[in-house]
Amino acid sequence: MSNNHIRWQITLVLALSAVSAFLYYIQYRYAGGAEHVLQWLLGSLAFLPVQVLILTLVVDRLLARREKLAMLKKLNMVIGVFFSETATHLLKMFAALDRDIDAIRGDLVPGPGWTARDFARKAERMRKREGRIDVLPADLSALKAFLSSSREFLLGLMANPNLLEHESFTDLLWAVFHLTDELMHREDVSLLAEADLAHLSGDARRAYSLLLAEWLAYLGHLREDYPYLYSLALRTNPFDPSASAEVR
Repeated sequence: MSNNHIRWQITLVLALSAVSAFLYYIQYRYAGGAEHVLQWLLGSLAFLPVQVLILTLVVDRLLARREKLAMLKKLNMVIGVFFSETATHLLKMFAALDRDIDAIRGDLVPGPGWTARDFARKAERMRKREGRIDVLPADLSALKAFLSSSREFLLGLMANPNLLEHESFTDLLWAVFHLTDELMHREDVSLLAEADLAHLSGDARRAYSLLLAEWLAYLGHLREDYPYLYSLALRTNPFDPSASAEVR
């Protein structure tokens, strides 16, 4: 349990105890003295089991939700590093191989009126999409070199136990790492058979669709919580031909 969580619990206990003592004093002072306070206290004790039940079912759930939100916020920092270090460039490489990129570009260039629901809806659409990526030997050489150079970084992310709390991002990491592993087990990707190219194309499509979905979900998070990072993400959008990191 974190120190912040312990401090928050102590503050809550002290605040509730102070409120209770104040209310007892008010009742003692203005509502009948010690006898009336004792009678009211016994009635409160009789109701205590129901109160415990309410606290267990409601307050404990609220605390768990608060802790989960804090964990997800930390995980989004890890996801941000992933896109900064590896995934944005990988998106560019996949986009260059996507034969239907123009058909989905409108779903990948957020407009000023996009809401959280828009990001979630388009992310789900990308997750279910089967893109037309048919890799050729010439494409695989650059892809293998980039993913091989990122392998240690990917392994470091997969070693983070907190990522188990983020199922969709874990699925993405597995898909990208699987594609990396497949490519590294082939000594010369320029001499692959058609069946093997088709197999690798399927692995690339899986990683690409999951990557698109997670990227859109991450943009939605930035828009809500970090507008300045969201602005940079839009200005470096790999799917926007007019994007420029320079502010114009």
